[in-house]
Amino acid sequence: MKPTLTAKLLQTLAPWRNASAWHIAFSGGLDSTVLLHLLADLAKNQSLPPLQAIHVHHGLQAAADAWPAHCQAVCDAAGVSLRIMPVQVQAGASLERAARDARYQAFAEAIAPGELLLTGQHRDDQAETLLFRLLRGAGVRGLTGMPVQRPLGEGWLARPLLDVSRAELETYAREQQLSWIEDPSNGDSRFSRNYLRHQVFPQLTARWPQAVNTLARTAGHLAQAQELLDELAQLDVQAAQLPSAFPWLALPSLALAPLRDLSDARQRNALRYWLAPLTPLPDSEHWVGWNTLRDAKADAQPVWRLADGQLHRCNDRIWWVPAAWSEFSDTALSWPHPQNPLQLPGNGQLYFSANAPEGPLSIGYRQGGEVMEVPGRGRRDLKRLLNESAVPGFIRGRLPLLYQGSRLLAVANLARASTGQGDDWQLHWAPPTCDQGLS
Repeated sequence: MKPTLTAKLLQTLAPWRNASAWHIAFSGGLDSTVLLHLLADLAKNQSLPPLQAIHVHHGLQAAADAWPAHCQAVCDAAGVSLRIMPVQVQAGASLERAARDARYQAFAEAIAPGELLLTGQHRDDQAETLLFRLLRGAGVRGLTGMPVQRPLGEGWLARPLLDVSRAELETYAREQQLSWIEDPSNGDSRFSRNYLRHQVFPQLTARWPQAVNTLARTAGHLAQAQELLDELAQLDVQAAQLPSAFPWLALPSLALAPLRDLSDARQRNALRYWLAPLTPLPDSEHWVGWNTLRDAKADAQPVWRLADGQLHRCNDRIWWVPAAWSEFSDTALSWPHPQNPLQLPGNGQLYFSANAPEGPLSIGYRQGGEVMEVPGRGRRDLKRLLNESAVPGFIRGRLPLLYQGSRLLAVANLARASTGQGDDWQLHWAPPTCDQGLS
């Protein structure tokens, strides 16, 4: 016997029965109306997490002003609370994408840790997504379509109707005598997805009646292929995660040599996996930046600029440097109480091990031409000392320098660039990390 919509929903949501709350993305359209009705009906005889509906009001058309009242009436009848969230849609090349970004930003803000957002996308939506992305030249990851679940904000998003056709939803809605909103913009074929829905898919299904099911199944096959690629990437990235010579520099980095041993395709696969949480990735035409960085001379310090930061190569290692890394104040600071840690504006914290040297002490940053007295070695140029320690170029400008009056005493974290000896003292710097807002 073919499982009912209720049975499908319960099976899909079984892993989330212990979530602290379920939120329903409720536009008032057919898909979300059926989802709301199913869940409200289930809650009458099943132990479910608390339900709340969220209606995002985009304000893009006059007709939409009446939708919150409709959604409120539906929720009142179902016994489900409703939260209405107005948003501002930023102008851009794609109104569809801008509205989607605003909508999901609102959802992310609405759900707390351990909570779940449920959306009503169905099998036809999945087929449209696959064809749309195929026409845009997406890779395997893009062609996997919409995942059944993914992280969202501090919680999760789930699409429990992805294996259900729009026809099944319509049948259920008419049997239950549900009313829903028909968005006038859904008939506007100037929007890409509407064009596919109203112009392309009717012709596809006229010739191949199972086209929607086939495309949705293809997305599933590609999702399995992506899982295998991710497993391979995990192994390759793990092999390149060798210890850094600068353990205090808590930025993502990889040893370059293990990556060089891989084929070009495996290199890109590993880097896509590693960079995905850090920055939007470039299209295939702009991956030449990786080749340039990888193949530069050994003494070069090339940079590959990406959307949210830069990839640097220093001493046969690649480092991810977030865009916000340059946002710090290099103004000199006095340190009147060196027995206490010193907070550096936008640049972490300084502290001494053992007793601090006598004052007056201050902190500055490299300007060029600095010289310091190193025990047993005499006067040395700071540039040479940094080269000897192989300090990555991108960090040199924000390495704190300790001064006693006008005398340079130490470079933070570099024992070879310090006047401290034995157990006298050492200057330690805890730089900002990606978790502190640099990503």
